[in-house]
Amino acid sequence: MAVRRLLVALCAVVLTACGGPQAGPSLTMGSAEDDASLVTAHLYAAALRHYGTATRVESTADPLTALDAGDVSVAPGLTGRLLQRFQPDATARADEQVYRDMVSALPEGIGAGDYTTAAEDKPALAVTESTVGELGGQDLSALARRCDVRTGRVRAVRTPAVIGTCRLPEPREFRDTAALFGAVEAGDVDAAWTTTAAPGIPSELVVLTDRTSLVRAENVVPLYRRNTLDESQILALNEVAGVLDTAALAQMRARVADGADPAVVAGEWLAAHPLRD
Repeated sequence: MAVRRLLVALCAVVLTACGGPQAGPSLTMGSAEDDASLVTAHLYAAALRHYGTATRVESTADPLTALDAGDVSVAPGLTGRLLQRFQPDATARADEQVYRDMVSALPEGIGAGDYTTAAEDKPALAVTESTVGELGGQDLSALARRCDVRTGRVRAVRTPAVIGTCRLPEPREFRDTAALFGAVEAGDVDAAWTTTAAPGIPSELVVLTDRTSLVRAENVVPLYRRNTLDESQILALNEVAGVLDTAALAQMRARVADGADPAVVAGEWLAAHPLRD
């Protein structure tokens, strides 16, 4: 009898944590192996569970190939990177136009949910306060007037070669972010390439804004296989767009980088920022 009561209690905990009974087949979410992809995949998985769909997240070298092959049903991505993959010659940079062009370029059988207008993870430059003073502002438009800016990046990371009409010199490469940010603070380079949702940017540095979309938008978006998800499941994915922002994405990535389980991190954040019922 005591065992039965314990099982009932455990079932109640599971149902509460998952947002209700989860009938029907489980959906597999595809994720790349980096922290950012894992966090967003688990966020979408938690949103689906909140509305009663069982989910599991599976890491793979190429989630988009897995999605196209039907090995996974949903895969998170970033709008600009997806547009570059499916339409390499695209010129759009502003978030809404990037999203529209990306949707138009998707392979047959693949659909896109809403993109997160407040959550982005696009390339950005971090500089010192003194450099902000020299530039005369803390927006990329100020830097774009000076094409001789010395930039740095972590080795093998792809960064924009052009900002507006300004082609920058080839970035100096560093072994890791600590060495990169240290070089900026020491004056060895003028600016460090990072991203808007990257964790661990020193508080002494200023991340330049991009009010005129000089760098292509990279907003979080879910892709899914058409005729696999029903309307309520697509709506569940779209709910994430209304609650996620860049600061939250950076905070979750920082926790995962420190060793936290991405499933726990995503679940706790979504519990604190509930979706509409």
